[in-house]
Amino acid sequence: MSRVYVEDLARHIGETVTIRGWLYNKRSSGKIKFPVMRDGTGLLQGVLVKGTVPDEVLERFEELTQESSFAMTGKIRVEPRAPGGHEMDVSDIAIIQIAKDYPITPKEHGVEFLMDRRHLWLRSSRQHAILRIRHQVIKAIREFFDGKGFLLLDAPIFTPAACEGTSTLFETDYFDLGKAYLTQSGQLYGEAGAMAFGKVYVFGPTFRAEKSKTRRHLTEFWMVEPEVAFNDLNDDMDLAEEFLEYIVQSVLKNRAAELKTLERNTTMLENVRRPLPRITYDEAVELLRKSGVDFTWGNDLGGADETVVSQHFDRPVMVHRYPSEIKAFYMKRDPQNPKVALAVDVLAPEGYGEIIGGSQREDDLELLLARLHEHKLPQEAFDWYLDLRRFGSVPHAGFGLGIERTVSWICGLEHLREAIPFPRLIYRLTP
Repeated sequence: MSRVYVEDLARHIGETVTIRGWLYNKRSSGKIKFPVMRDGTGLLQGVLVKGTVPDEVLERFEELTQESSFAMTGKIRVEPRAPGGHEMDVSDIAIIQIAKDYPITPKEHGVEFLMDRRHLWLRSSRQHAILRIRHQVIKAIREFFDGKGFLLLDAPIFTPAACEGTSTLFETDYFDLGKAYLTQSGQLYGEAGAMAFGKVYVFGPTFRAEKSKTRRHLTEFWMVEPEVAFNDLNDDMDLAEEFLEYIVQSVLKNRAAELKTLERNTTMLENVRRPLPRITYDEAVELLRKSGVDFTWGNDLGGADETVVSQHFDRPVMVHRYPSEIKAFYMKRDPQNPKVALAVDVLAPEGYGEIIGGSQREDDLELLLARLHEHKLPQEAFDWYLDLRRFGSVPHAGFGLGIERTVSWICGLEHLREAIPFPRLIYRLTP
């Protein structure tokens, strides 16, 4: 007999099947017993009626505690009022293991209590919804780039130097070769891939030793980074908005039930359609000042600033041409105005801030060398990267999208710690 899962029960109406899982909850109403099982794919309510099943089956029902593992056998029928829309007329229960004193009860628990038990908290319906949406986001990302002929390029986790700034590196000893660092971004390697294959994307974990406790920061997070040869900033923005539209619409289409579980207002998500509004950094500064924010040109947009700017739009907004002094060494300066870089950030609405950061890359060898020296970065560690400008340099551009920030925004989460199975924060390394 093939294994049957709750999510497939629509194909088994009228059949007697066995489902294996864990007790979600149970209740009784006179002679009728209602065990609710979860099997990881959904919830199934069983119905046991005293007098129609052996007494030992009822005894096993009574023995079940929250999160006990068991198998439940019976005939499946449609029941719109039941969790998942189906019910099982139970004929047998087989206990696998009785759980003792499960710590996460239906009552309210504090965040730290739940985070300490993250390995168990993942079993809740809310966490199921969030992580299924995360799965859909990742699936959509791969579908989008694979459908456009991009090559997946796996970048190394250990790197010899900084990409985004030396103050946020995790450092380790690397045998006899000295220091190595956990990657802050796969972008530099993505650029090498773009020079070899034309268009690639890097997708993997990244690490930032940033001592931040905001709701937008993790020390370990996942990022997808496309890189395209011969693209300029406008091409980069075109790709970013098409990409973001694809992801959001994929979630709306395929994870409506999960969004409903989270009680997510989807109005802003439904607005994510091309074209997205585009404003310059200068225009963003004017919006801030008109909104009463005392903002100095040349500063980076902080989280509160991004929120104020995004409140003027009903969908994500693209802010481009930031001051070059606040951007990374590899970002190309605007030939028309060297004070600004050909960089873009995509700000999500509803206070979620930057979810995409990208730029046209500096393709001139001498200018890139000068930028390395300005940032006091060791030239020898980047010599391989400089080779990309020595041998067939071309204009190129790319961006990075943070998975957890994107999932947090789509789900409407208060903190992105719920957007990854096991979050790593400056004050948390367990479980």
